[in-house]
Amino acid sequence: MLNNSSTYSLGDRIVKRIGYGAMQLAGPQAFGPPKDRKAAVALLREAIALGVNHIDTSDYYGPHVTNEIIREALHPYADDLVIVTKVGARRGHDASWLPAMSAAELTQAVHDNLRNLGRDVLDIVNIRAMFSMMGPAEGSIEEAVAAMAELQQQGLVRHIGVSNVTSKQAAEARTIVSIVCVQNMYNIAHRGDDTMIDALARDDIAYVPFFPLGGFSPLQSAVLSDVASELSATPTQVAQAWLLRRSPNILLIPGTSSAAHLRENLAVSELDLPTEAVVALNGIAGG
Repeated sequence: MLNNSSTYSLGDRIVKRIGYGAMQLAGPQAFGPPKDRKAAVALLREAIALGVNHIDTSDYYGPHVTNEIIREALHPYADDLVIVTKVGARRGHDASWLPAMSAAELTQAVHDNLRNLGRDVLDIVNIRAMFSMMGPAEGSIEEAVAAMAELQQQGLVRHIGVSNVTSKQAAEARTIVSIVCVQNMYNIAHRGDDTMIDALARDDIAYVPFFPLGGFSPLQSAVLSDVASELSATPTQVAQAWLLRRSPNILLIPGTSSAAHLRENLAVSELDLPTEAVVALNGIAGG
């Protein structure tokens, strides 16, 4: 079960710091249906039973597949459940990821999410910047944020976040609308957002990292594996425990299609990293 004391504000709600990322509920590369839809439905229901109250999704997973499974499994939704979705991309017929950041495309995406999730209003919508598939790249997101602010004024969106953004883009968004979260790639080895995380924490804005093990070299993986072995934990658990310790505004959204891995991820809330382990893990970024 999740540790109820390990919580943080997300918009106007309080969520557990370990949530669930639904991307893997769709087929390979988040495209097409899963091999076992019933198992996906059961996994979501188990996540809720174990205390998860923050689910991250997008209607471009599948597309449509993930949200339809969430609706089948969990609708009508628990009062404390916060569902965060993303817009700004679309899928090609070849499973490619394509930009969809115009006002018209964002409006269509919001309505797609509403329909497939079975909601009248979306809790939180992250605008994913799509100037590069390789990571954040500079470019104005003013048009996209203004379009989302209009949808918020229409009552279709409660809160707005941004994803795959630079510090400059996050600041630009905040001049237009109140931002409740930033979702970027960040982990022990890739710590380019350190300054941003600290600045967001001062303003009580959540930071949601993805790819907690992404990009490790063999040497870096060896350090992580050594710490994990010493703590009788898995490398994934240690990497996520480090993120929780890094800053109180960090929220995790580990994804899995396995019930065993789901329980393993949620157990991270009970994993205590000793000081010497944190020092060793902090050294990975400079290794």
